[in-house]
Amino acid sequence: MKRLVHLLVTFILSANFIYAQNLTRWVNPFIGTGAVNSSLSGNNYPGATVPFGMVQLSPDTREAPDWAQASGYDYNDSTIYGFSHTRLSGTGASDFIDILMFPTVSDKMKSAFTHQQEQARPGYYQVLLDDEGIQAELTASVRVGVHRYTYPQGKEAKLWLDLDHSANKGSWNRRIIQSQIRIISPTEVEGYRIITGWAKLRKIYFHIEFSKPIHFSELHDGGRKYENTSVINGTELHGLFAFDMQQDKELMCKVALSPVSIENARLNMSEEVPGWDFGNIASAAENSWEKELEKITVRGTDLQKTIFYTALYHTMVQPNTMSDVNGEYMAADYTTRKVADKEVHYSTFSLWDTFRAAHPLYTLMHADRTPDFVKSMMRQYDYYGYLPVWQLWGQDNYCMIGNHSIPVIVDAVLKGMAGVDEEKVYEAVRNSSITSHPNSPFEVWEKYGYMPEDIQTQSVSITLEQAFDDWCVAQLARKLGKEEDCNRFMKRSAFYRNLFNAETKFFQPKNEKGEWMEPFDPYKYGANGGYPFTEGNAWQYFWYVPQNIPDLISLTGGNKAFTAKLDTFFTVNHQSGELNDNASGFVGQYAHGNEPSHHVAYLYACAGEPWKTQKYVAHIMNELYNDSSSGYAGNDDCGEMSAWYVFGALGFYPVNPVSGEYVIGTPMLEEAVMQLPGGKTFTIKAPRKKNNEIYIRSMKLNGKKYTMNYITHQDIMNGGTLEFVMSATPRK
Repeated sequence: MKRLVHLLVTFILSANFIYAQNLTRWVNPFIGTGAVNSSLSGNNYPGATVPFGMVQLSPDTREAPDWAQASGYDYNDSTIYGFSHTRLSGTGASDFIDILMFPTVSDKMKSAFTHQQEQARPGYYQVLLDDEGIQAELTASVRVGVHRYTYPQGKEAKLWLDLDHSANKGSWNRRIIQSQIRIISPTEVEGYRIITGWAKLRKIYFHIEFSKPIHFSELHDGGRKYENTSVINGTELHGLFAFDMQQDKELMCKVALSPVSIENARLNMSEEVPGWDFGNIASAAENSWEKELEKITVRGTDLQKTIFYTALYHTMVQPNTMSDVNGEYMAADYTTRKVADKEVHYSTFSLWDTFRAAHPLYTLMHADRTPDFVKSMMRQYDYYGYLPVWQLWGQDNYCMIGNHSIPVIVDAVLKGMAGVDEEKVYEAVRNSSITSHPNSPFEVWEKYGYMPEDIQTQSVSITLEQAFDDWCVAQLARKLGKEEDCNRFMKRSAFYRNLFNAETKFFQPKNEKGEWMEPFDPYKYGANGGYPFTEGNAWQYFWYVPQNIPDLISLTGGNKAFTAKLDTFFTVNHQSGELNDNASGFVGQYAHGNEPSHHVAYLYACAGEPWKTQKYVAHIMNELYNDSSSGYAGNDDCGEMSAWYVFGALGFYPVNPVSGEYVIGTPMLEEAVMQLPGGKTFTIKAPRKKNNEIYIRSMKLNGKKYTMNYITHQDIMNGGTLEFVMSATPRK
């Protein structure tokens, strides 16, 4: 009997182990890589990277990627121009696209390809270049991209290195300032590129090693060409290398990057990828993803698991490692500095997007990395004077509005995981809220109690978002006993009231005289300047008072008036003029394709009608996410669209991302188990007999009846079980 029990226990443990493993098979990197029927797709890419890596090695299907193909890849294209080592994931604008390589037997610099001869999984990408007959395979470590090319028999193996290839040089005044290719041995090439664009004055150093010796080379600078010379400097550089392959058809090359120096690029390679076993390198990359994905194990349909784990994967493509293996990084003042032992410096902070859901998700899943995220933002304050707005390659591009590193940092401190000097953090968030910078003239803010549109454009959106940032500063001031500052910033956090028009029941622009600016059309869209609303309209921005939802409900006229207005929001399809390019994924006026709408479906639960939250959240997850190349309703924006789905599928969402509370929506998975620090787990159970059981009948937290419309961060981190009883009909 004991043996039988032992075998049964072993079987159960083994089954659980199998259940938790091989989660990478559910990740489809092609989701969100190409639009269908003029939709937005996600702007993701399918290439090889590791969690939060510096290298994103992927094919470029455009000669000069631009806004609509921001990651460099579009699933609808049929030509590959090469494989570059850096890119953005899901953004609305393109940048990076550095150090492109293209294998050839014909000296051409592009090739046709088909999706039938293409595959991708976490940490690995493969494609057949039809015109050349070359199979290309890619993998990566944190700072090194690894290529394996299999050439056709009897053809001379050549490889282009292109330092001129970049995102469209017609955008952001992009231009190459200087670059260099240097052949230092028959199997080694290195150099650098200095380029300016959306990110200003980026320096990218590289060291390349080949598995076979170069027997002939051409170095080009525009129209100039030099054969078998060792070095070239210029602004339009290309290198063509021919290799002594003998009978072997396979060529490998390893490309290490550094933002600091060629010496550091060499060191990055020697530490991360010293050998040539492509299979082991790809396995290590996939294993790094498996380790991260295992932090949440789920049960659901195959489609649900594919969308969920691909979304989870996309949340971890960025922020990107920006320090070398020796800890050195390029600081915001363009000097080389060094992090403390075991710390990592990160960049690519798309904060207008990611403060809403991605960073709150990191505080649950990546408590080990969050302190380094915070310290990385703090370093910009040290050398720049204020915290990041939208940071790229260590530099601020000032894209978007507000200063949303403030909620990210305050949230981390309030959750006890920042790992930094709280007084220093407070100095940074306070000074970043009083030191004027682009789109944030704080002397105007405090003089008028709002942003006048005739002084600061995007005024209504800035007023609403800055009020939230100020509330965050006030919370940290309160925690640290700074009552005078707390009162000051709490007063500022209510400035949204100064733009509320009691007659129209909308937030509207005023001029510096305090006059309402006419005409006012709540359906009309703005973009990124020249209009009071940012990438949206007055309907979409009406709901942005996450710091004081009860007051927003009161301004609207109470719960019934508030939910009636929500009903209109989700059902009225009227449009005025042209839509903003980021407006997509519509449910009435709700536009899931852009971030200002992301929390709105959860507001029903805050006003006493949670069944409507459940209805619309389920609709968004079921209808606006899929497993195709057009899998997202809008740009993924460095994982924000993906983070929304992860939270939604788990059953709750951070409406106020700094409150430490998650408003309950509707869980879409039969079960989810979150692995937490200290060996704890938090389990969510929502068994259902039919797919239409989207409504919550009852809840239990750790076996006890639970009736709150939210769950706290501490409840989750304590570990336990949240159980749902689901129904096909709403419980009102």
